Amino acid sequence: MGRIKGLISALPFLALAPLASCGKGENPRQYAHIFVIVEENRGFDQIIGNPSAPNINRLAETYGLATRFYGEVHPSEANYVAMLAGSTFGIHDDDAWYCSPGKQDPYCYKSQRPDYVDHTIRSKSLVDQLDKADLTWKGYFESIPAAGSKAVFSSASNPNEPDRLYAAKHNAFLNFASVQDDSRLDMKLVGFDRLAKDLASGDLPNYAHIIPNQCNEMHGMDGNDPTVPPDCVYSNDQGLIARGDKEIGELVREIQASPAWSAKANFAVVITWDEDDGPHPSRDAGKTQGCCGYDPKSPANFGGGHIATIVITNHGPRGVKDDTPYNHYSLLRTTEEAFGISEHLNEAGDDAAGVVPMSKLFWN
Repeated sequence: MGRIKGLISALPFLALAPLASCGKGENPRQYAHIFVIVEENRGFDQIIGNPSAPNINRLAETYGLATRFYGEVHPSEANYVAMLAGSTFGIHDDDAWYCSPGKQDPYCYKSQRPDYVDHTIRSKSLVDQLDKADLTWKGYFESIPAAGSKAVFSSASNPNEPDRLYAAKHNAFLNFASVQDDSRLDMKLVGFDRLAKDLASGDLPNYAHIIPNQCNEMHGMDGNDPTVPPDCVYSNDQGLIARGDKEIGELVREIQASPAWSAKANFAVVITWDEDDGPHPSRDAGKTQGCCGYDPKSPANFGGGHIATIVITNHGPRGVKDDTPYNHYSLLRTTEEAFGISEHLNEAGDDAAGVVPMSKLFWN
């Protein structure tokens, strides 16, 4: 994070921007930028009210907190897919983006399972919607091996660094065929060094995912590896939460110091998690695990548990606690509406299941 801080330290920190007045012809509902920071594997009660996460809790109090937000499934990968296309497409594992039924490959761990599906998705995603609307997107991935990389994991760049800091299972852009075939992928799947430059210049995409590495996103790594620091070990819950909280605090401060944050155009930063730390059948018995288009009987859409989601806006609501049921399908629908896209992909358009935009957190 120091690389980002060094490039934009001369810019003022904007803790709270004043509400903007809309000029002639401006749409107060439309957003110029929505950046989604995704953390890993922590339930709502592990984060909200936890003294190990002071930055996250300050942001939740100051801006907006969705108090009934859920993941779609366990484990991670399909939740990221759901954020981009409103469906898990039958994925319920963390296998590589190129895996297919029966494929023999070290990273296609579950490919012999009878309900296994192709992990390259040929359906429309938010990326296609943005392209059609002449809007831009990027994924900023800490520790990605190189810009545009399709690697499943990163390798250590020095002897004191662990392998696998970057994991493609947290990069759902790669699951979509249209992205895999993009000739300019090296401009769209980039590292945090590029984030620093974009924030400093104000030349930012309309939509972005910001994904810290596995030590900084609360995921953690194997403690048997001597290169893994103590606060990145799987079993060190509070250390991982504190480390992730520090990373989020720095990221949000740096975004708020960018020229785009102080502009009149609407800008939102969403902090969410992929899933909670489950499933734990004995602990979670009787608890709601999902909402809004989920199916408890589906192996790929049975609910990913109760997670925190925080919405930080430069000109929007303040001090909101929203108890409307939401999930990543709801976030996708909100993103579509905030960019003036009338089409809602898959479950994002399921009105009957209660999928609604997160209006109280973005507009009201």
